[in-house]
Amino acid sequence: MAEGGASFSLEYEASEPVAACSSPVTAFVGRTLKGPLHRAVPIASFGDFQRVFGGLWQPSTLSYAIEQFFASGGAQAIVVRVANGGRAPTLTLPAGSAALHLVGLQPGSREYLRAAVDYDGIGADEALFNLVLQRVRSAGSERVEDQEIFRRASLQPQSDRYIVDLLLRSQLARVVPPLPEQRPQPTGSGPAGASVGYIMANADGDDGEPITDYDVIGSALEDTGLFALRTVAFDFLCVPPLSRERDVGFGTLLVAARLCRERHALLIVDPPSAWTRPQDALEAMRSWPFRSDHAVLYYPRVRAFDRLRGRFETFACCGAAAGLLARAEARQPLAGAAEAEPILRAGLQPATDISPAQRLRLAQAGINTLMAARSQELLPVSARTLATGGSGPADWRFLCARRLGLRIAAAVERGTRWMVFAQNAPGTWARGRSLVDAYLARCAAEGAFVGASAQERYFVVCDERINPPDSIAAGRINLLFGIAARRAGQFDAWLVCHQAASSRTRAVSVNRWAAGAVGDECCTVPLPH
Repeated sequence: MAEGGASFSLEYEASEPVAACSSPVTAFVGRTLKGPLHRAVPIASFGDFQRVFGGLWQPSTLSYAIEQFFASGGAQAIVVRVANGGRAPTLTLPAGSAALHLVGLQPGSREYLRAAVDYDGIGADEALFNLVLQRVRSAGSERVEDQEIFRRASLQPQSDRYIVDLLLRSQLARVVPPLPEQRPQPTGSGPAGASVGYIMANADGDDGEPITDYDVIGSALEDTGLFALRTVAFDFLCVPPLSRERDVGFGTLLVAARLCRERHALLIVDPPSAWTRPQDALEAMRSWPFRSDHAVLYYPRVRAFDRLRGRFETFACCGAAAGLLARAEARQPLAGAAEAEPILRAGLQPATDISPAQRLRLAQAGINTLMAARSQELLPVSARTLATGGSGPADWRFLCARRLGLRIAAAVERGTRWMVFAQNAPGTWARGRSLVDAYLARCAAEGAFVGASAQERYFVVCDERINPPDSIAAGRINLLFGIAARRAGQFDAWLVCHQAASSRTRAVSVNRWAAGAVGDECCTVPLPH
C-alpha cells in the first residue's frame, strides 16, 4: 500500500495545467517530385519543401498548393508524399568481374544518390570494406542533403557486419541480390590510397504515373497515404486534386473527413473543376453527396502565375485557404476562424467573379467565397462548414464555433492524458476536473464562450456518474465537458476517454443545464465499452 500510495502521489503531482494548442499545422497529402514516401514530414517554409520534396513540379498540384499556403500566411505544414508506381534508381559498385548492386528507397528521376567505397582502417582483412551513401541536391552537385556511413561492412552472411543487414537501417538504399564473391573495389584513390571518388546512381529512376484516389487513401495496415497522419497532430488537412485535370474522389473525401474527426482537425475541400460559375456551384450542391462538420469548402479556384510555364494558370484553392485560416488562428487562437478574412494575398486572384448576392447564396449552401479585395458593399457573412445542408448540431455548421470546439477538444484530451497513469479514483477525477475547469475559465476570460455566468458558458464533469465500476475495472477514465460557443447555456459537449493503449474524444449530447448539481441526471451519456 505504501508503494502504491507513493506512486500515486508522484503521478498526481506531475499533472500540469491544460495548455492551449500550439500554432496551427496544416497537413498535405499528394504527389511530389521526390522525397520520402508515406512519411509525415514537417516543413516550415517553401525552402524546406524544395529541399526535401523538390519544389514546384508541373504534375504535382500539391507543390503549387504548398507555395500558395506559405504565400498566404501559413507557417507550419506537414507533407505526406504518395506515388503511383515509379522506380528508384540503382547503383552499381564494381567488385572484380561482378558488382555489388544497390537500389534506392525513394522512387523518382530526381533521386540523386551516389556511393563511395574505401578500405581505410580495414587493415589486412580482405573481406571488409567501408561504404558511404549520399543523396545530393542534383546530378554533379557537391551539396550533400543526406549521408550514411557503414564501416567494416562484410559480404559474409554470418558476419555481424553483413552488408544486407546493415542497409536494413538505411534511409537511402538496400542491397539487391545476388552479392558478388569479393568485396567492391575502392571508387577512387588519392594520397596514401584514400578514397576520393563517388559512383553516381544509374539513370533508371522513374516518377511513376499520375496518382489515384487509392494512392491517396493508402492502407490502414501499412500506415500509408492518409493513414500516415494517424499519429500526427494537425489542424487542417488539404488533399489537392489528383492532377490538373482530375478532382479528388468522394471516397477520398470520406476517409479524409473521418481522419479529421479522429484528430480534431478540419478538411479543406477544393471546389470541383466543373464549377466554373457560381450558378454551377449552387446547382451542384443540391445533390452533392459529401457533407461533414469536419470539412469546409472555399470557392472559387484561384489564378496565379505559374513560374514553370511562364503564364497565369488556374489552381485549386485549398493551399491558399489553409494559409489564410492558419494565419488568423496563429494571431487569435480562440477566435481566429471568425477573424479570418477570405481576402487573397497579392499574386492570387479569384478565377471567377462573384457578386455580393451570389456570395450570400453560396454561404447559405455551405460554400465560402474567396475575394481579391475588401469591399464596403459586402455584408459580413459567417463562414460555414460542410455540415450546412445536412444533419447535425446547428452550431457546427459555422466555422468559428467548429474550430473553437476542435481546438479545445484537442487541448483537453492532450492535457489530461496523465490521468491514465494515475489511480482511477476520486482524487484523480477531482484533479482532472480542476485542471480542465481552470483551462476553460481562461478561455472564457478571453471571450471564447457565450453567457453571463460560468454555468452558462461551460461545464466539466469527472466523477462517479461517468466513471462507474465497470469503467474503472476496464482501466478507463472518463471526463465530460461542454462549451457554449454561440448561445448561453446550450452546450456542445465531448466525452474524453483515457486508457493505457489510447485516448479518444467523441462528441456527445447532454441536456441544456448540464452543469447542475451532482445529483442531476443530465450528465448521463452513453459510455464506451
